[in-house]
Amino acid sequence: MSTTQNKDYYGTLGIKQTASSDEIRKAFRKLARKYHPDVNPNDKRAEEKFKEISEANDVLSDDKKRKIYDQVGFYSDQIDPATAAAYARQNSGPGRGVPVDFGGFDFSGFQPGATHPPRQPGQNGQPGGAGSASWGSFRDIFSGIFTGGGDAPRSQQGPVPGTDLEYQVPVDFWTAIRGGNARLDLHRQEACPTCHGQVSSGAPMQCSECNGSGQVTQMGGRMKFNIPCPRCGGTGRISTACPTCHGEGLVSRSESIEFRIKAGTRDGQRIRLQGKGNAGTNGGATGDLYVIVRTGTHPLFQRMGDDIHLTVPITVAEATLGAKVDVPTIEGRAQLRIPPGTQSGQKLRMRERGVDSSQVPGQRGDQIVTVEVVISQLNDERSREIMREFAKLNNQDPRVTLFDKL
Repeated sequence: MSTTQNKDYYGTLGIKQTASSDEIRKAFRKLARKYHPDVNPNDKRAEEKFKEISEANDVLSDDKKRKIYDQVGFYSDQIDPATAAAYARQNSGPGRGVPVDFGGFDFSGFQPGATHPPRQPGQNGQPGGAGSASWGSFRDIFSGIFTGGGDAPRSQQGPVPGTDLEYQVPVDFWTAIRGGNARLDLHRQEACPTCHGQVSSGAPMQCSECNGSGQVTQMGGRMKFNIPCPRCGGTGRISTACPTCHGEGLVSRSESIEFRIKAGTRDGQRIRLQGKGNAGTNGGATGDLYVIVRTGTHPLFQRMGDDIHLTVPITVAEATLGAKVDVPTIEGRAQLRIPPGTQSGQKLRMRERGVDSSQVPGQRGDQIVTVEVVISQLNDERSREIMREFAKLNNQDPRVTLFDKL
């Protein structure tokens, strides 16, 4: 498969660069039916066209190959995805986008299965020959360009904003409901007190490698590359790294901060503390701190969103005849009406007895009470006699419907 830089695979298939896999497959099938050699016997132009669309489809229908093609501008089996991604980053960063001149270079010699001259013994008995040397130089050249040299010092560019931080903070049950203050011990990066986040000290000097141009020329066989200077990182200036932060612009610091918990804060709620993250460099803005609240539990109340759930025991008489009973709420005692004939496990709602919403002002949750009927122990004969009389007067069988389902 040929891999020259100027081949437009998208144009070959007549599709946009944003085309989906399904659109690529449909475009290839349509063109393949038109230019297939069986449909066009002895037609050299159709045969060449079929080879072109097959080559384009081979690259664009493979996600990995397509990604390399989009990042580098052409495809070769010898360019791994990491190298292509590094090249893409190199050309997208500040001061990047330096063109690579592939003019006049023949990539066909770098293809798997390409014909190479027989290997000749090298010095010290090591393998030599044009085939291995070509591949080695090809990989080395691209590796050096795509990674920016690897050993180049970090260039001082524009402002770099600080990163955000995220911490989980446990808060007790009542603080989350009523609101209050919470404290957090964190580790963050702040601007270096010596260079004030500028990463270097002293006035920058002109780079002697590129004479202040920020670019150097590198040759590799018949290829010529204009690349960012590996010494100054493409800035044209050399600065002395700050001795305190060693050129990082930041120093680590432990800090204890206090912040406000709003009434009604829920478990897992995210609170943003602006400007409390890591400091930036070269005048960049400080990041933010995000606190994820983890609320504590209570032995009686169970909170679900803004609702409070509670189980309350009642007697057989209260469940049968109905009653008004005192139940606890998050604000103290309140009366709950038990309707006559209430069953064990039935849920009764006490409206607006839950938690004030921290997200919708003026809105409040409910308290959901699960009733549990408690059967009393009959410790005297009079009580048992009354219960037998009750059974005679109310001789309903609660299990009769079970047999209807057999």
